[in-house]
Amino acid sequence: MRVGCPKEIKNHEYRVGLTPGSVREYVAHGHEVLVETGAGAGIGADDNAYRAAGASIARTAGEVFTRSDMIVKVKEPQPSEWVQLREDQILYTYLHLAPDPDQTRGLIDSGVTAVAYETVTDGRGGLPLLAPMSEVAGRLAIQAGATALQKANGGRGVLLGGVPGVLPGKVAIIGGGVVGLNAAKMAVGLGADVTILDRSIPRLRELDDIFNGRVHTRYSTVEALEEECFSCDVVVGAVLIPGAAAPKLVTREMLSGMKKGSVLVDVAIDQGGCFETSHATTHSEPTYEVDGIIHYCVANMPGAVPVTSAHALNNATLHHGLQLADKGLKALADDINLRNGLNVHKGRITNRAVAEALGYEMAEPQAALAA
Repeated sequence: MRVGCPKEIKNHEYRVGLTPGSVREYVAHGHEVLVETGAGAGIGADDNAYRAAGASIARTAGEVFTRSDMIVKVKEPQPSEWVQLREDQILYTYLHLAPDPDQTRGLIDSGVTAVAYETVTDGRGGLPLLAPMSEVAGRLAIQAGATALQKANGGRGVLLGGVPGVLPGKVAIIGGGVVGLNAAKMAVGLGADVTILDRSIPRLRELDDIFNGRVHTRYSTVEALEEECFSCDVVVGAVLIPGAAAPKLVTREMLSGMKKGSVLVDVAIDQGGCFETSHATTHSEPTYEVDGIIHYCVANMPGAVPVTSAHALNNATLHHGLQLADKGLKALADDINLRNGLNVHKGRITNRAVAEALGYEMAEPQAALAA
């Protein structure tokens, strides 16, 4: 199979779908790899590094899309990219379709087979291809919140860790999954006063054991959310319903009870955001203010640290990518966890959460693949 890796074109996206190390693995499996020139510049990998790994270098993205059987990316295809996809191709990347009807329609019209990193599962019910970027985003959320909290950036002017004689800042984390756990680790490391809210009592027990009393755990209700938001300096939205649009847990009305200059960091923005007042921002203009509250809603947070995040992502995606390259669509038929990543196939939506969010009829993945 010819595997193509175009350069990412989303605003300030420096990651790359294939590192030179991953290219070597595909080549060792007998595949051709075509990489757009400059695709690895953001992680310090020049064209010569890819050539040394066995790849051919394409002068344009168009050449990659035209000549490749499978496209490996990081972020969802942009309009200029999805029009280049075709029915006999596999697209392997993050998609986040539920809040993105335009991209969904573009993929349907192309006929491509689109496998989304974020809905591939493992035998324990986890999301192994989403987890490494959730780890990065969770840790970055605290850095971003701490920076936005500075007075010069519009924030309250609070140091999260405090100093002797001055109380630390307060951080509320909504959601105790991978993002929430990693955000809590960073916030605790800075010395902040941290509360994690979740609706799973078993998960709250796990978090209590992990942090051994260094964080507060709280069952998430409307009242609890209000109390934490009203008292906190930074609120991190870390809610995930796999494949589906994120629930709006913090309303605009609640902003009036928050401290002026406090910060909302919406890590769920790829799935539409969990704050009612959220809309996607970019690394070039990461924050905006609503009713005196600073919002940080960058839709590709890990793109800010591409060396770390690209290698972490490739570590997670390589195994299934090689399956797809080695076996084609048969890999999806043979592996239920990989098949759970199938979101679009030959003009049909094959993920229930996406279909329900956007009003499409869902095609069962096995039936769609057999058709």
